[in-house]
Amino acid sequence: MRKTIPVALLFLILSFLSVANAQDEPKRGPSTPEERKRFVALTRKLEVTPLDKSLYPEKIWAKTWLDAVPDINVTVCAPIVFGVDFISEQNKYTPQLSYQVTFASAVFIIEHPDKANDTLAQYTAGVESALKSYKAILKSEPDAKSKELDDLLQKQSQGKLADFVRETSKDCSEKKEQGL
Repeated sequence: MRKTIPVALLFLILSFLSVANAQDEPKRGPSTPEERKRFVALTRKLEVTPLDKSLYPEKIWAKTWLDAVPDINVTVCAPIVFGVDFISEQNKYTPQLSYQVTFASAVFIIEHPDKANDTLAQYTAGVESALKSYKAILKSEPDAKSKELDDLLQKQSQGKLADFVRETSKDCSEKKEQGL
């Protein structure tokens, strides 16, 4: 009887370790070339027609896919595009533009795998894509103006967007370096 308890305890511990290790493993394998191609195409479509309701199922797929793939890790720095003024404007297109920033950052990683750790380039790609989407939104809904995004468009036209992104993202970079 005494041997039964340690054997059962050992079995329980091994079972627990097996489950714990399984939880640490990715739920799926790396992205496939076909998935990356689909994701990039969707992101480019959203730059041109961000309000196209027929793309909604694709956006759901893209978000789920991006969350699941272990080989594309986007670093998000919300203050670059979504500062206090933008949030206080209560722009109804904040969710679309937020996804656009994230999706475009992932596209940058897909198209430039050698620069996957260049967060500044990711941030810049995300902002530029969101600005394309914003301009497309304004074509169909001129009342959707945002002072903050208009300011970013002005910085872009003056060639100052990269400097703005670099300066604004310092806080995010410092937090990343600190592991926060």
